[in-house]
Amino acid sequence: MDLSERKLKILQAIIADFIRTAEPVGSRTLSKNYDLGISPATIRNEMSDLEELGYLTHPHTSSGRVPSEKAYRLYVNQMMNKHELTIEQKSSIAAQLHENVNELEKMVQQAAHVLSEITNLTAFAMTPRKDQDTLKYINLLPVDDFTAVLMLVSESGKVSNKAIRFDRAVSDETLRILAKTMTYNYRGKTLSEALTQDIIEDVQSDAEAMGMLERNIKPSFVKTLEDMLNVNLYMDGLTNIFSLPEYNDLDKARMFLEMVNKKEDFTKTLINRENGVIITIGNENQDESLSDCSVITATYHVNGKQLGKIGVIGPTRMQYDEVTSVIEYLTDNISKAFMITGGNGDDEG
Repeated sequence: MDLSERKLKILQAIIADFIRTAEPVGSRTLSKNYDLGISPATIRNEMSDLEELGYLTHPHTSSGRVPSEKAYRLYVNQMMNKHELTIEQKSSIAAQLHENVNELEKMVQQAAHVLSEITNLTAFAMTPRKDQDTLKYINLLPVDDFTAVLMLVSESGKVSNKAIRFDRAVSDETLRILAKTMTYNYRGKTLSEALTQDIIEDVQSDAEAMGMLERNIKPSFVKTLEDMLNVNLYMDGLTNIFSLPEYNDLDKARMFLEMVNKKEDFTKTLINRENGVIITIGNENQDESLSDCSVITATYHVNGKQLGKIGVIGPTRMQYDEVTSVIEYLTDNISKAFMITGGNGDDEG
């Protein structure tokens, strides 16, 4: 159900207060600190309704309420305003990034450092390695009429398989022709070169095959290439969590550090995220170890190519508007720096 304007106003005030203080929010606090124009009794009734609707939870040790994951999702989707960085913040970010303007790896690593400093969260940056491994062979192995396994083999011997489900029955002959066409077009190309080539252009003469590639094969092909492409993952600000009330419990802090230090698993999680600015909250994260966290990522480009991601991981109680604005500003600056200077971004991917 849609929330009334009054409920939305109260919920927004609760979220703002809790993000700022990390303390459960009561009706008296709202009445005192926010100009809601209603009595504490009315606020209490509205808060009870919001709790029943799943937007608030009620800690046993407090009479106040805290926002749920559902509340944060509503906030991010509908309530969050664009946060404007100060001129000083923008100047500082630009100056620190431009120290390494001709080295993409160092610039992106510096971006993670800047991000952790400004947000006081654990930040990360993912960059492609200089990997000249090339594709050797592509196959589509039939499983049944609607399913096939996409197999990519590189010259170095890397093999990656991904099951594909088609939206219509596909004959073995069609799969064979598609695999042969793709192998012809991609043999000898580096994994990163293959990522930037539009495979739809390769079979323009066959409308049915084009449709199948666009709907079913292309997404799996791109994901499989990304899985095969070696990446570096930089982490910064790991100890920032010790300043957050959520991690006052040392066991919880230790579990967090163990999770992010499993870099191979964390890298796979990041690779599988969509491009653009993506915010996942609590149980929206596919990895169960991230069920108490929020993750915000953004994709950066160099010379028009999507090369990697930067972002933060922290508790669900975070300044979503500020963090998102900082990440967007960082990714824009990485892209612009190489566009202006003609940096060696092509060599990095």
